[in-house]
Amino acid sequence: MSEENRIVVGVDGSAPSLAALDWALGQAELTGATVEAVTAWEYPAFYSWEGGAISPREFESAASQTVEDAVDRAVDRRSSPPPVRTKVTQGDSAQVLLDTARDAELLVVGSRGHGGFVGALIGSVSHRCTHHSRCPVVIVHAARDTE
Repeated sequence: MSEENRIVVGVDGSAPSLAALDWALGQAELTGATVEAVTAWEYPAFYSWEGGAISPREFESAASQTVEDAVDRAVDRRSSPPPVRTKVTQGDSAQVLLDTARDAELLVVGSRGHGGFVGALIGSVSHRCTHHSRCPVVIVHAARDTE
Protein backbone atom coordinates (compact mmCIF):
# COMPACT_ATOMS: atom_id res chain seq x y z
CA MET A 1 0.00 0.00 0.00
CA SER A 2 1.32 3.43 -0.92
CA GLU A 3 1.71 6.03 1.81
CA GLU A 4 1.17 8.87 -0.64
CA ASN A 5 -2.28 10.44 -0.85
CA ARG A 6 -2.81 10.06 -4.60
CA ILE A 7 -5.72 10.78 -6.91
CA VAL A 8 -5.60 9.07 -10.30
CA VAL A 9 -7.51 10.70 -13.16
CA GLY A 10 -8.03 9.47 -16.71
CA VAL A 11 -7.30 12.08 -19.38
CA ASP A 12 -7.90 11.54 -23.08
CA GLY A 13 -8.49 15.14 -24.19
CA SER A 14 -12.29 14.84 -24.33
CA ALA A 15 -14.51 17.38 -22.55
CA PRO A 16 -15.55 14.83 -19.88
CA SER A 17 -11.92 13.90 -19.16
CA LEU A 18 -10.94 17.57 -18.89
CA ALA A 19 -13.81 18.09 -16.44
CA ALA A 20 -12.57 15.04 -14.50
CA LEU A 21 -9.06 16.49 -14.40
CA ASP A 22 -10.37 19.81 -13.12
CA TRP A 23 -12.44 18.03 -10.45
CA ALA A 24 -9.44 15.91 -9.40
CA LEU A 25 -7.26 19.01 -9.07
CA GLY A 26 -9.88 20.66 -6.88
CA GLN A 27 -10.16 17.58 -4.68
CA ALA A 28 -6.38 17.36 -4.41
CA GLU A 29 -6.23 20.99 -3.29
CA LEU A 30 -8.70 20.14 -0.51
CA THR A 31 -6.97 16.94 0.62
CA GLY A 32 -3.30 17.63 -0.02
CA ALA A 33 -3.13 14.82 -2.56
CA THR A 34 -0.92 14.43 -5.59
CA VAL A 35 -2.76 14.05 -8.90
CA GLU A 36 -1.61 11.42 -11.38
CA ALA A 37 -3.06 12.20 -14.82
CA VAL A 38 -3.09 9.00 -16.86
CA THR A 39 -3.50 8.48 -20.58
CA ALA A 40 -3.64 5.07 -22.21
CA TRP A 41 -3.12 4.44 -25.89
CA GLU A 42 -3.65 1.48 -28.17
CA TYR A 43 -3.15 0.78 -31.81
CA PRO A 44 -6.45 1.41 -33.56
CA ALA A 45 -8.28 -1.68 -34.77
CA PHE A 46 -7.82 -0.31 -38.29
CA TYR A 47 -6.09 2.63 -39.78
CA SER A 48 -5.40 3.49 -43.37
CA TRP A 49 -2.13 2.55 -45.00
CA GLU A 50 -2.52 5.41 -47.47
CA GLY A 51 -0.45 7.72 -45.28
CA GLY A 52 2.11 5.04 -44.51
CA ALA A 53 2.71 3.04 -41.39
CA ILE A 54 2.50 4.80 -38.05
CA SER A 55 5.11 3.88 -35.47
CA PRO A 56 4.32 3.13 -31.81
CA ARG A 57 6.38 6.20 -30.90
CA GLU A 58 3.96 8.39 -32.84
CA PHE A 59 0.96 7.01 -30.95
CA GLU A 60 2.77 7.39 -27.64
CA SER A 61 3.92 10.89 -28.53
CA ALA A 62 0.38 11.99 -29.42
CA ALA A 63 -0.96 10.53 -26.17
CA SER A 64 1.79 12.23 -24.19
CA GLN A 65 1.10 15.57 -25.87
CA THR A 66 -2.62 15.21 -25.08
CA VAL A 67 -2.12 14.66 -21.36
CA GLU A 68 0.64 17.25 -21.01
CA ASP A 69 -1.43 19.94 -22.78
CA ALA A 70 -4.51 19.13 -20.68
CA VAL A 71 -2.55 19.28 -17.43
CA ASP A 72 -0.78 22.51 -18.40
CA ARG A 73 -4.09 24.25 -19.21
CA ALA A 74 -5.83 22.96 -16.07
CA VAL A 75 -2.94 23.86 -13.76
CA ASP A 76 -2.56 27.34 -15.29
CA ARG A 77 -6.13 28.18 -14.22
CA ARG A 78 -5.33 27.57 -10.53
CA SER A 79 -3.58 29.93 -8.16
CA SER A 80 -2.11 27.16 -6.00
CA PRO A 81 -2.25 23.87 -7.92
CA PRO A 82 -1.44 20.55 -6.27
CA PRO A 83 1.48 18.43 -7.45
CA VAL A 84 0.67 16.67 -10.72
CA ARG A 85 2.43 13.79 -12.46
CA THR A 86 1.55 12.41 -15.85
CA LYS A 87 1.67 8.83 -17.03
CA VAL A 88 1.29 7.49 -20.56
CA THR A 89 0.88 3.75 -20.99
CA GLN A 90 0.06 1.46 -23.87
CA GLY A 91 -2.94 -0.70 -23.11
CA ASP A 92 -6.65 -0.90 -22.54
CA SER A 93 -7.83 2.38 -20.97
CA ALA A 94 -9.87 0.85 -18.18
CA GLN A 95 -7.19 -1.68 -17.25
CA VAL A 96 -4.44 0.95 -17.23
CA LEU A 97 -6.56 3.14 -14.92
CA LEU A 98 -7.41 0.23 -12.63
CA ASP A 99 -3.77 -0.85 -12.40
CA THR A 100 -2.53 2.70 -11.79
CA ALA A 101 -5.18 3.35 -9.13
CA ARG A 102 -4.53 0.10 -7.27
CA ASP A 103 -3.03 1.94 -4.27
CA ALA A 104 -4.66 5.33 -4.85
CA GLU A 105 -7.08 7.12 -2.56
CA LEU A 106 -9.43 7.91 -5.45
CA LEU A 107 -9.95 7.25 -9.16
CA VAL A 108 -11.62 9.99 -11.21
CA VAL A 109 -12.95 9.41 -14.73
CA GLY A 110 -15.03 11.39 -17.17
CA SER A 111 -18.18 9.90 -18.62
CA ARG A 112 -18.90 9.80 -22.33
CA GLY A 113 -21.71 7.28 -22.10
CA HIS A 114 -24.43 7.24 -24.73
CA GLY A 115 -27.76 5.58 -24.81
CA GLY A 116 -31.47 6.31 -24.92
CA PHE A 117 -30.86 9.30 -22.65
CA VAL A 118 -27.51 10.69 -23.74
CA GLY A 119 -25.54 11.80 -20.71
CA ALA A 120 -27.60 9.75 -18.27
CA LEU A 121 -25.50 6.63 -18.76
CA ILE A 122 -21.82 6.07 -18.18
CA GLY A 123 -19.32 4.88 -20.73
CA SER A 124 -17.66 1.49 -20.83
CA VAL A 125 -14.43 2.66 -19.18
CA SER A 126 -16.34 4.35 -16.35
CA HIS A 127 -18.54 1.28 -15.97
CA ARG A 128 -15.59 -1.09 -15.76
CA CYS A 129 -13.75 1.16 -13.30
CA THR A 130 -16.73 1.40 -10.95
CA HIS A 131 -17.10 -2.36 -10.90
CA HIS A 132 -13.43 -3.34 -10.53
CA SER A 133 -11.61 -0.53 -8.75
CA ARG A 134 -10.02 -1.17 -5.36
CA CYS A 135 -10.57 2.48 -4.41
CA PRO A 136 -13.55 4.84 -4.59
CA VAL A 137 -14.41 6.09 -8.09
CA VAL A 138 -15.82 9.49 -9.03
CA ILE A 139 -17.45 9.87 -12.43
CA VAL A 140 -17.56 13.43 -13.76
CA HIS A 141 -19.85 14.57 -16.55
CA ALA A 142 -18.76 17.55 -18.61
CA ALA A 143 -21.00 20.60 -18.45
CA ARG A 144 -23.42 20.75 -21.34
CA ASP A 145 -22.89 23.44 -23.93
CA THR A 146 -25.31 26.29 -23.46
CA GLU A 147 -25.19 27.50 -27.05
